[in-house]
Amino acid sequence: MQKENSNNGETKKKGKVLKVIGIILLILVILIGGIVAGTYFFINDKLQKIEYEDLPADQIEVNTGVEEQLTGYRNIALLGLDARTDTFDGTRSDCIMIVSINQATKDVKLASVYRDTYLELTNRSLDKITHAYAYGGAKLTLSSLNTNLDLNITEYVTINFDTVKTVVDAVGGVKITVTDAEAKSIPDISSAGTYNLNGSQALAYGRIRKIDTDYKRTERMRDVLTAVFNKVKGLNISELNNLVDTVLPHVRTNIQSSEILALLPQVASYKIDTSIGWPYEVRAYTTPTWYGAPVTLESNVIKLHNELFPDEAYEPSENVKRISNNIIKKTGYR
Repeated sequence: MQKENSNNGETKKKGKVLKVIGIILLILVILIGGIVAGTYFFINDKLQKIEYEDLPADQIEVNTGVEEQLTGYRNIALLGLDARTDTFDGTRSDCIMIVSINQATKDVKLASVYRDTYLELTNRSLDKITHAYAYGGAKLTLSSLNTNLDLNITEYVTINFDTVKTVVDAVGGVKITVTDAEAKSIPDISSAGTYNLNGSQALAYGRIRKIDTDYKRTERMRDVLTAVFNKVKGLNISELNNLVDTVLPHVRTNIQSSEILALLPQVASYKIDTSIGWPYEVRAYTTPTWYGAPVTLESNVIKLHNELFPDEAYEPSENVKRISNNIIKKTGYR
């Protein structure tokens, strides 16, 4: 039985909503604080609150020939951790997004990789991609994304989802419209309607995963972030300063502060015009654990490259073909 084979016409989204999402995800409120304060020293001081990991590019695996194929594109992984405590270690990446920046045109495309996707964790076995972070942190996650999807990701930004609760409460809650089915998964809400969700409720809403598709679930996460941004726009300088001080200590990245500062002047020219969910076609594979098996990995990777880069002449690497064949042998899905 096919679990998912489309993103229901939502692969192309343009305009303000995507721009808002991109700003929040890519720079995690840093840009907002920096623009309001308006000084290099203010921004630089705030960046020192971020937790930096020394993870150089040469420690992350990339398939042979991919770096040459993707010259001119900067791909960054955005990871939301499924942790109930304030930690970056030993937990799963519940949200995985790839931000692909065309450095010549400034076009930016977002790709959400479904957490249960059945892939080969680099130098390990076939498993859910969400488990990569629990087993080997950002290093294993980036290497696994690269080797399965023919990407060249060497940079990441991670935030603990529990921080979302803190931020939502800090801005006084967020207005979200929920369905009857969604309401059943949100504390103290029993029916459909528009509510001002507090931090715990917004986090529960963003984590709903059993009532519909994983694509819809990632959309709910983006809805929460968009609502947060809309509230942040109304904060005064003092409130904004407090919010930035609250958020940044809960961010981990291997992008140095000098690199983030270099990105800031470019952000205004970025054009975010595409948001997709990946894989495009997936079938349930149960062992009895549920996995989302790409059908096939090779064809899904081809379509991803055609859409993100784009490259109609793209030929998957031998490593992607090998992993794709292994998934076929394991699941029987062709």
